[in-house]
Amino acid sequence: MWIVFLVSYFSDAHLGTFGILPRSVYGIPGIFFSPLIHADFTHLISNTFPLFILGTGIFYFYPNAAYKSLMLIYLITGTLVWIFARQVFHIGASGVIYGFVAYIFFSGLIRRDSKSIALSLLVVFLYGGLIWGILPGNRGISWESHLFGSVAGIISAVVFRKSDPPKKRYDWETEEDSVPPDKLEISYDADKNNF
Repeated sequence: MWIVFLVSYFSDAHLGTFGILPRSVYGIPGIFFSPLIHADFTHLISNTFPLFILGTGIFYFYPNAAYKSLMLIYLITGTLVWIFARQVFHIGASGVIYGFVAYIFFSGLIRRDSKSIALSLLVVFLYGGLIWGILPGNRGISWESHLFGSVAGIISAVVFRKSDPPKKRYDWETEEDSVPPDKLEISYDADKNNF
């Protein structure tokens, strides 16, 4: 993203036309290129940090499914935008970001292990306000990318639900007191001082 932006900035090239143009043969390459293209520096920064944080979470907690889910989210989002979105150029990585949020959230719901649920709750805490981005709003924002990115994330969470299963815990791994607290004996010395 940054390399594409810097090339665009220093060459004064307008790469927005390489975004997704729905239902147009000319817009098909945008399925692959649009997440790499950003309108300005603010747009790039607003996508960089969430993409880094969420991507790190996915690659750390779901290493076996990470690359596959990234590709699935990337392609499904772009394809659905190309098929169903408004007839304007769609650029930016926010569709992938919404896909990551949906993937992490729904993985927590589907898998039901403590690690996935904790990560899911953290994402809701950090990015819960993104839910409003899937509704039509500002004219210059591709809410369709947000919506279809979320759909792609849900699909990816379902498809890869059995990847990265939680580590099995055995009985001997759980620390339990061998004697219940009410059955403990208190020791005293000769002067009745406990120790």
